[in-house]
Amino acid sequence: MISVYNIKPKFQALLKPVLEKLYTAGVTANQITIVAIALSIGLGVGFWFHPYGPLFLVLPTGLFFRMALNALDGMMARNYNMQSKSGEVLNEFGDVVSDIFIYLSLIKLGGVDWRFVVGFAVLAILNEFAGVLAKVIGGERRYDGPMGKSDRAFLVGLICLAYYFYPSISLCINYIFAVAIGLLIVSTFSRLKNSFPK
Repeated sequence: MISVYNIKPKFQALLKPVLEKLYTAGVTANQITIVAIALSIGLGVGFWFHPYGPLFLVLPTGLFFRMALNALDGMMARNYNMQSKSGEVLNEFGDVVSDIFIYLSLIKLGGVDWRFVVGFAVLAILNEFAGVLAKVIGGERRYDGPMGKSDRAFLVGLICLAYYFYPSISLCINYIFAVAIGLLIVSTFSRLKNSFPK
């Protein structure tokens, strides 16, 4: 299905020079993961207390950097033999923690029904669990879209930009979250369906 995840190889190619510089500087994959988690927590807390003005621009920028860091930690682990069980746990657990802090802060958006935001956050966690479950039962980690991690970050970034430039989006924000929830359900069932080794 259509997903921002499909452009990941091109995104990784653009990040390769950055990866090489980080490796030369002695940075590890786990360190990058920790920075991504800290960034996400900071974004979520910041938006919770200041859900207006410049934060509508800071959050999309921060989400972009989070996606870049998420790509870099995986590339670092694979390319420089830093893969480990602890790193995998940190990465998966860190993604869930990051999502919780960022998505729940969206309750502060004007006009939004908090139940849609909580539903979106809970389904995002279940979506990632479904992806990991595939590997647990002997297959490969699933990233099926729509509304995978990259898609969610892209959507939230767009919502924040829209609030900054077109505040009237608050009138239809609940419909946007309702559609996103529907796509998350589709994605989660798709991951579960494709979990079993062929």
